[in-house]
Amino acid sequence: MELLLAVLVGALVAAGAYLMMSGRTLPYLFGLTMISNAANLAIFATGRLTFGKPPLVPGDAETLAGAANPLPQALILTAIVIGFGLLVFALALALKSYRGLGTDDIDAAAAEERT
Repeated sequence: MELLLAVLVGALVAAGAYLMMSGRTLPYLFGLTMISNAANLAIFATGRLTFGKPPLVPGDAETLAGAANPLPQALILTAIVIGFGLLVFALALALKSYRGLGTDDIDAAAAEERT
């Protein structure tokens, strides 16, 4: 299962990097979101994926063999909420930039700012 997740993380990073190199604002933001989701998936995979076992150790047991680690799950939940807020803010900023400059091409907007 971890191998499948590693391949999926690699595919998400590759697709995100491809989108970020397009030179346009909207695909850049989607690529950034894909790389963020790939990082979340990689952190999730480090928490040990187990089926049919609780992520928490009962109070009377010192350890539970093969239990999942709940810390990466909590970190990812926080990262998803922060990532969504960042995406919405960046989309609003991109819309304002498009309305002000009339283009979503990053290079054209930078050239227009220099003149």
